[in-house]
Amino acid sequence: MGDHPARPAFEDGTLAGESPQLTGPSGEGSSQVPGPHGPGSVLKRRTGWGGSRTGPEGPRKGWKGLATPLGILAAVAGAFAYVGTVDPNEPGHYPVCPLLKLTGTYCPGCGGLRSAHSFVHGDLGAAFSANAVATTGYFLFAVVWVLWLVRAWRGQPLRIRLAPAWWWGIGALLLVFTVVRNLPFGSALAP
Repeated sequence: MGDHPARPAFEDGTLAGESPQLTGPSGEGSSQVPGPHGPGSVLKRRTGWGGSRTGPEGPRKGWKGLATPLGILAAVAGAFAYVGTVDPNEPGHYPVCPLLKLTGTYCPGCGGLRSAHSFVHGDLGAAFSANAVATTGYFLFAVVWVLWLVRAWRGQPLRIRLAPAWWWGIGALLLVFTVVRNLPFGSALAP
């Protein structure tokens, strides 16, 4: 008792701050004694915290799990409402694209605000004409958001994993879109 200061002990007999002895009953080899914060940890058994991202009560189902998707929807809806109200076709409301200003070249995002403005006002033809990739992105966002909302309601995380080939394909598509919209025959894709 005199060689150790008073420290809390775990159920497996180890003192806080020390590792358990990893030898078997006869002194040879290692045993399956879990460490103080391992799978059989006292902390996990007593409090229910097991390192899970969802917390001690498990996945949040129902209304509790909807806060993040609904918050994202509110932010996106607010941004679209602002762009729908403040017309990007009138100069002076939004900054000019730096690439367009310096080089005269349209980037893949050029026309995105005009596309959003037309989209909010229900003019899909003008939205696609301003930026076809952005308009397609609005629909893709809607699909992913609905999927996210359904999974959040069920208490399941949304995990979208794309293989590297998909990322390369998306990059190639944006590159082709950018090049074609800056060529004379691709002027229909220019904003």
